Amino acid sequence: MLKDWPIILIVVSNIIYQICSKSSPKELHPLAMLVITYLIGALGSFIAYHILAPNPNIVAEYKNLNWTAFVLGIAVVGLESGYLYLYKLGWNINTGYMVVSILIAISLLFVGLFLYNESISLTKVVGIIICLIGMFILRK
Repeated sequence: MLKDWPIILIVVSNIIYQICSKSSPKELHPLAMLVITYLIGALGSFIAYHILAPNPNIVAEYKNLNWTAFVLGIAVVGLESGYLYLYKLGWNINTGYMVVSILIAISLLFVGLFLYNESISLTKVVGIIICLIGMFILRK
């Protein structure tokens, strides 16, 4: 169970994330909402870092930065604004999230294959086919 806690954290956080994204005020521009979201996220990350890091020294940590932190920041803006716009355009929370998740899962199989030399087994191919059939059914 101890090694599974990140899964539980991700699932619970993602449920809360989707509820908040779907429930955001229609009058509020999605990017204005993200400004507040990121301020709270930055503060929360700063506090959590100081609580959880064995020897917190955030300035010293930055010597280990590379391109990934910057690109991740851009990706997070795309991800979060994408969900906000998705729901503002009227997608249902269950259908929109499932379609996105299926497309992400299929895409990551190929990312794993081409960038990380991970294998794609027959089981995974069958899974892709089932996902695509499920997505087709969802979109009807």
